[in-house]
Amino acid sequence: MENNNKNQISIDLSETVAEGVYSNLAIISHSPTEFVVDFAQIVPGVQKAKVRSRVIMTPQNAKRLYRALADNLKKYEQNFGPIKDVSDTIAPFAMGAGTAGEA
Repeated sequence: MENNNKNQISIDLSETVAEGVYSNLAIISHSPTEFVVDFAQIVPGVQKAKVRSRVIMTPQNAKRLYRALADNLKKYEQNFGPIKDVSDTIAPFAMGAGTAGEA
């Protein structure tokens, strides 16, 4: 039991951050040392998207996020059934934007 306490962390979630932001577009870019994910919102018929949040992480943490997301999607589909893969008419949610300049 004591060993489990050593591996637990406390998370502070402010009210503002807890509200979250809506995103229907993510632009992903990377350099040798970091991944940058811009979460944006685009409205149908409007050619400009507004970035709502930017997350910058190491390649190692990006891979951990990838694995955690895959695991959660699998669990979601086990509980609620397959997620339909529809073609996006506005823009794909995740775009590989290639490499970015070193920050």
